[in-house]
Amino acid sequence: MTTRDLPELSPTERSNTASEGLESRTTLEILEIMNREDARVASAVAERLPAIRDAVDAIVDRVGRGGRLIYLGAGTSGRMAMMEAAEAPPTFGVAADIVIGVIAGGTSAVGSAREGAEDDAEGGAAEVERLEVGRDDVLAGVSASGRTPFVLAAVAEAQARGALTIGVCCDDQAPLAAATDIPICPLVGAEILAGSTRLKAGTAQKLVLNMLTTVAMIRLGRVHGNLMVDVRPTNAKLRERARRIVAEITGAADADVSRALTQADWSARAAILMLSRGLTADEARTVLHEVEKADV
Repeated sequence: MTTRDLPELSPTERSNTASEGLESRTTLEILEIMNREDARVASAVAERLPAIRDAVDAIVDRVGRGGRLIYLGAGTSGRMAMMEAAEAPPTFGVAADIVIGVIAGGTSAVGSAREGAEDDAEGGAAEVERLEVGRDDVLAGVSASGRTPFVLAAVAEAQARGALTIGVCCDDQAPLAAATDIPICPLVGAEILAGSTRLKAGTAQKLVLNMLTTVAMIRLGRVHGNLMVDVRPTNAKLRERARRIVAEITGAADADVSRALTQADWSARAAILMLSRGLTADEARTVLHEVEKADV
């Protein structure tokens, strides 16, 4: 009997008949198999768009009233959680405590695998306690198999505290799908290397997390059209991007754009107000502050 014949196995652990005998294949043949399997991921995510929509709307509601979005996982899923959270402040200008990433085993597990940490159920619950998760928060548990004890315990503790929970996994029959308010379960099937969920499952999770953060921030007013007006220009590339954004929206000359950005401490949004309304930097900051207070 092969692993593919065992129905109790999670889909992410089963053997993929399309990739049998990999060691006897040519390099190109292996790449073609991998590429065909990867092509299944986007359509699997597309089938879950209604659930992703519901999750985005819930995030917008809770973050809009002062809550937080917490991504939590172990192993590859935890690294996805950490990466997604880390990109939110520089991309959307939100504070670092609005979108939070948690990985089993702590931040050292990002660069060095700590496989045993995923079995630490008490650790998952403790992380939720540490963050003082409450009714306005959203906790998204990320687990390829949907069976990770660290994640399941964190979800249970978050629900007990009144938080809304989202489950991102690749098995709609998994405990995580049943345990969360909004399960998002793209069914990507078995990996070309049985159980290596950094492959299709990891790609699916990244696509889903990208959607949750990006669309929620769009709905929360953190962009202008398709431009990142709240980008934090902390390096030369990002400062050039800020210049392009301000110039595209205002139509101002390069010299005026650079002058406004410098006076506005490189806030693209403030520079846009200065150039479009003839405001000083202080006046633009006051307007933005009033808008932020009105949105809370």
